[in-house]
Amino acid sequence: MERRGVRQFVKFGTVGFVGLVVNFVIAHALEKSTTLPHAGDFAIGYMTGGISNWYLNRIWTFRSSAHPVRESVQFLTVSAITLGLGEIVWWIAGPFGHAHFSTTWLLATMVGIFSNFFINKYWTFKDAA
Repeated sequence: MERRGVRQFVKFGTVGFVGLVVNFVIAHALEKSTTLPHAGDFAIGYMTGGISNWYLNRIWTFRSSAHPVRESVQFLTVSAITLGLGEIVWWIAGPFGHAHFSTTWLLATMVGIFSNFFINKYWTFKDAA
């Protein structure tokens, strides 16, 4: 990966950490306060973190000036795909996921990090300077 790509990956990771915190707080707050299935708590937290990630990646990581609606749809599409991968982790975890919510949450979240970066870099933000 060229120097610029490494810098973008580090920024993407930093933004991802912010989204991870948003995801964690929302998912765990829902897990404690609602009767949603745990996979539902995870999905809402994940997509909320995804929205914050799109905005921060747009303005800071990739400094994009492309059409924001197109980019947001593409970014959230990638988030939905990686959410699907995370939901597979919840399905595989089965009853263990309920006993170890935080561990399963972490595994499900980590599943899409690299694919999320590369798909967004080369599809969502491909026209960014």
